[in-house]
Amino acid sequence: MKKLVLFVAILASIAIVACSESDPEDIVVTLDWFQNANHAGVYEAVDKGYFEDENLNVTVEPPADPAAILGLVASGDSDFAFYYQPDLLQARQEGIPVVAVAGIVQRPLNSIMALTASGIERPGDLVGKKVGTPGLPWNEAMLVTMLEADGASFDDVEYIDVGWTASQALMAGTVDAIIGVYWTYESIIMDNEGHATTVIMPDDWDVPSYYELVLVTSEDNVKNRSEMVESFVKAFNKGYGQAASDPQGSIETLIRLNPDAEIDEPTDRAGVELLAPLWKSEGAPVGSFDDDRWESLVSWMKAASLLDDSQKASDAFDSSFSN
Repeated sequence: MKKLVLFVAILASIAIVACSESDPEDIVVTLDWFQNANHAGVYEAVDKGYFEDENLNVTVEPPADPAAILGLVASGDSDFAFYYQPDLLQARQEGIPVVAVAGIVQRPLNSIMALTASGIERPGDLVGKKVGTPGLPWNEAMLVTMLEADGASFDDVEYIDVGWTASQALMAGTVDAIIGVYWTYESIIMDNEGHATTVIMPDDWDVPSYYELVLVTSEDNVKNRSEMVESFVKAFNKGYGQAASDPQGSIETLIRLNPDAEIDEPTDRAGVELLAPLWKSEGAPVGSFDDDRWESLVSWMKAASLLDDSQKASDAFDSSFSN
């Protein structure tokens, strides 16, 4: 009888221990695009066990439809997503309840790009030239500001919608310059094909410096699952810190964890060296936000009629998880 009581007590102890160790929480992260060097940090966090340390079981997925990313987050079908700061602000204006909780890329990647052989080196050199664009209002506003900063105007250029074939249009000579392309991606591809490029950075020409990529979640998660958000952001930022300290190692991780994806290894290995310094701001933690940068971008977007006066910068981000 004593042995039976002891046996039951042992089983009860095992059950109590098992129940006290809760199962990991399943989390879905949606990328902004197909897997590339911009995403190296999240894969490092998965690979190095940073999410596991926070009792999170994280699945990272490329988007089936890039236009639906924020809808997935708002509905709870995805817990987090990679997105673009200016587009996030416009989405909030349309009533999508999402908020940024960490900065990923701390400087604009979007740029004006021209072939070096053209001699175009600054916005004023575009006068009388053809500028190709994917057709987004955001890119047009950027071009207007950059031209005016160099004493020119939008009427001085021919603005051509080339869709998502901007780099091909530039290499073919259909246009003289393009806007809406990443200097950490398209410029590398063109250079690898023998077309050296010159990049004109928007924040050198009166466009406020902004966060090209941010980590977003739903307002509901911030309000009702704040501990989960805090744990995720902690591991996420640690992953980007690791990627910044070992850029090439992070690409090896990216490739290894995505065996079925078509990773452009030469482009990503070159691109990660450009991106790694942009994953952190000098004197600030990885993932942190600067309130003034949000305010300046919102003010500029309002002046460019990209946002209405009802939008407040402080509503669009929560810096408490990273700062």
